[in-house]
Amino acid sequence: MFTTLRNAWKIPELRKKLLFTLMILLIFRVGNAVPVPYVNVEALSSYFRYNLSNTVLGLYNAMSGSAFSQATVFALGIQPYINASIIIELLTIVFPALERLAKEEGEEGKRKLNRITRYTTVGLGLVLGIAYYVMLNNYQLLVTANVLSGIVVVLSFTAGASLVMWLGEQISEFGIGNGISIILFAGIVSRVPSLVGTMVSSLKSGAIQWWTCILLVIGMLLLIAFIVFITNAERRIPVQYAKRVVGRKVYGGQNTNLPIKVNMSGVLPIIFAQSIASLPATICAFTSGTSGWWYRNVFSNTSAVYAVCYFILIVLFSYFYATVQYNPVEIANNLKKNGGFIPGFRPGRPTAEFIAKTINKIVLFGALFLSVVALLPIIVGNVVGVSGLAIGGTSVIIVVGVAIETVSAIEAQMLMRHYKGFLE
Repeated sequence: MFTTLRNAWKIPELRKKLLFTLMILLIFRVGNAVPVPYVNVEALSSYFRYNLSNTVLGLYNAMSGSAFSQATVFALGIQPYINASIIIELLTIVFPALERLAKEEGEEGKRKLNRITRYTTVGLGLVLGIAYYVMLNNYQLLVTANVLSGIVVVLSFTAGASLVMWLGEQISEFGIGNGISIILFAGIVSRVPSLVGTMVSSLKSGAIQWWTCILLVIGMLLLIAFIVFITNAERRIPVQYAKRVVGRKVYGGQNTNLPIKVNMSGVLPIIFAQSIASLPATICAFTSGTSGWWYRNVFSNTSAVYAVCYFILIVLFSYFYATVQYNPVEIANNLKKNGGFIPGFRPGRPTAEFIAKTINKIVLFGALFLSVVALLPIIVGNVVGVSGLAIGGTSVIIVVGVAIETVSAIEAQMLMRHYKGFLE
């Protein structure tokens, strides 16, 4: 990866894109440090640390680089845009009009969908901003509570979410890689120094032993290697194309494959599952019920009941996402239209049944992989007595996935630049 970055830095065009990306990330980090007016930031941070770290808001805080717990301008981060994209993607399955925009109208349809996604992002940002203000007001975390302060706080959060969306789009257009993913990556990585500082402080105070720190570091490195291996793994279904004679030319006849990634759903099942599994703990936190037996033994993200529910939800959402993303009948029909077939299976329904069976097996393995990565930090945290590891698996998958994706994008642009063409 470092060799790829060093080689890309030597190319003027890529160097400009890298510098542009770094400049956008700098603006993002500055926005994460600018607090919203009328909010008692110290009291809010303390409340998050002791009451909301195990809730769905703790997940949002991790995704935003701790900006959510400090009520900064970019507190909502990229979450409204991600949620809006998921909502629009699911609605394209329900509403035929949106499906036509996505499939039949080409680039113009994609631009219209992007415009709808932006409007949805602003709407979600407004809703989340109002909810955030209501929470701040209910727990008396505002320095001044009146209509003017409410309008300023809500509009600041909404404008921040819209600006983060725009920054991500600028990276995608003029920078390197997927801008939304890179901003999410930057927010998560920005928490690493504070996590290291917390571990050092715990080591000095004697809360954890030195060998525990060494085991945690080694385990994290092994987990990263495992995630990289599974992220790059794929099942390749062999496909052959029959020869076709058009005029005096012969087309087809080549052998290729249909690649299906093992972790085809990425980190989305974990995010969905964690959001739903954390809802009871979130309700308890809002109703000051974090000291009861039910919270400690059932709702808390360190309990066995939570872990079992978390595992089941990850598996269910993995199959749901695979069903939404892959249509075996459509894949089989496309192969048949282009003269392709899978050896040993007749075109049409037999091919669709084989693809569906293969996808189900891969989804099961991918769901088990996500479950292991998501539950391992919880198990380790309970064993060694280190809190705050419950969302570690989600963060690691996002960071590793974005790093691999960005390096691949850089290598692709370097390959295009050095391609000589057929005239030389």
